[in-house]
Amino acid sequence: MIAALSVILSGIVSYVVAGKVAEQTSEVTEFKNELRNEQNDNVQNRRVVRTDKDVMTGTYFSDAAELAVNSVVYVKVVKKARQQAPSMFDYFFGFANTPQDQVGVGSGVIISEDGYIVTNNHVVSGADEVQVTLYDNTVLDATVIGTDEATDLALLKVDRNDLQALEMGDSDELRLGEWVLAIGSPYDLRSTITAGIVSAKGRSFPNYDGSYRVESFIQTDAAVNPGNSGGALVNTSGQLVGINTSIVSLTGSYAGYAFAVPVNIVKKITDDFIQYGSVQRAVLGISMMDTDRGVQIADVRPETPAAAAGLKSGDIIKEINLNKVSTASEVQVQVSKLRPGEKAVVTVLRDNIQKEIMVNL
Repeated sequence: MIAALSVILSGIVSYVVAGKVAEQTSEVTEFKNELRNEQNDNVQNRRVVRTDKDVMTGTYFSDAAELAVNSVVYVKVVKKARQQAPSMFDYFFGFANTPQDQVGVGSGVIISEDGYIVTNNHVVSGADEVQVTLYDNTVLDATVIGTDEATDLALLKVDRNDLQALEMGDSDELRLGEWVLAIGSPYDLRSTITAGIVSAKGRSFPNYDGSYRVESFIQTDAAVNPGNSGGALVNTSGQLVGINTSIVSLTGSYAGYAFAVPVNIVKKITDDFIQYGSVQRAVLGISMMDTDRGVQIADVRPETPAAAAGLKSGDIIKEINLNKVSTASEVQVQVSKLRPGEKAVVTVLRDNIQKEIMVNL
């Protein structure tokens, strides 16, 4: 009798477990199909690539420049001087204590007709006043809607409803060697356009201060100098693919290496500011390291989405939502596209067996 009950109970348990596994597998499959359909729609909506003849004649550079240049603005920021109490030295020698305002400049990109403009956080950080100058030399006061130090992005708003917004492209689809244009105001030379190619993708810099940063820069050899910060990196269809943010140079001037924040990160950050007033970041709950096999999970923190989903230390992350990842910065970027409450299918290699794990972020 006892043996018979054991057989019956074990059968029930096996049936329940099998049912849960099947249910989870079905959920993953359904979610992956939704992702594939979305990616296929994006491919179909992509513009037609021009021919080699267009490249050689340079006509597509002109087309792209004409589409984009009116959407790039000049940004001027003022940091008010703080009055300091005069010292005995000032009284004795009669020196006037008159600190000067600090003025900085950069660039920005119009992303909506109703006045939203994206730029770099480091351009407007600490500013008391911000003004933007449009391509037709109209000067407008701007309000800082939000800043995000982790991505070095900021969103401005001006009181206009008839601006020419720049269409956003897909930075994930950029190819190495693809031509791009940088548009901005280097050294106060407004609406300057330079050309180059995509030199690398997924670049990040050493983080010596331990601050949280989301970095997966597009590297390009289009000439970028001080004043270009916050300006547009556009493809040959005239679509925004990045926000120019930094250079690597021993002199402080362009030396062949320029970096831009990918537009897919820009989309997420600006949408968050507009919809929620602040950046909404999903949390996975792991620490990672780059290895010769790929991105290895070094640690899974307890009571996190990763732990609840069953991710383990030693897993090699290969894809997130069908997007291949090969570095920790690429994993970070894919997670940063998502918001709390959303789901992600994480494809991992565990004991040389590929597994797909659904994570509720």
